[in-house]
Amino acid sequence: MGTREDLLAAAKQCLAERGYARTTVRDIVAASGTNLAAINYHFGTRDKLLNQAMLESTAAAVQQILDSLPSDDAGPPAARLETFWRKLIESFGTDRALWVANAESLAQAMHSPEMRAEMGGAQQQARDGLSAMFGDPDNQVGAVLQTLIGGLLIQWIVDPERAPAPEDLTAGLRALTGLVAPE
Repeated sequence: MGTREDLLAAAKQCLAERGYARTTVRDIVAASGTNLAAINYHFGTRDKLLNQAMLESTAAAVQQILDSLPSDDAGPPAARLETFWRKLIESFGTDRALWVANAESLAQAMHSPEMRAEMGGAQQQARDGLSAMFGDPDNQVGAVLQTLIGGLLIQWIVDPERAPAPEDLTAGLRALTGLVAPE
């Protein structure tokens, strides 16, 4: 890796470990093995470096969501959904730093129009992929699943021991569907 990539990797690590507000340029320099001038040379400011790291984390998180989609659409929808939940939840544990950095970027997006625009596009890409998994051209299924993913992610970051399991999510959606089904 080059210096720029080292800085980005270190910024992502610091975001996951310390959060945006508590990450200093000294933290990034120490984690990257570079020097302070490298941040200014490659990114201009700490904030621009952290924003780039968050945008890349968001793109990687959306890719994780899409990679969690079952590749075989021959099974029943409930089984495909449960497979999706299982793979996604597994990635919350195996790629925790990515997901924590992604959650951090959600909070930071409230203060940056550029971040909001980039993240909005990434979220739409995830909704499109989720809807396609169930053959929903109107993206309603993708909208619901993307909304659930956000809440699920926060639960797994805060308290993974009590976060819902894949089968709980599928059963809950079945129960909710029964409650709101047309009469």
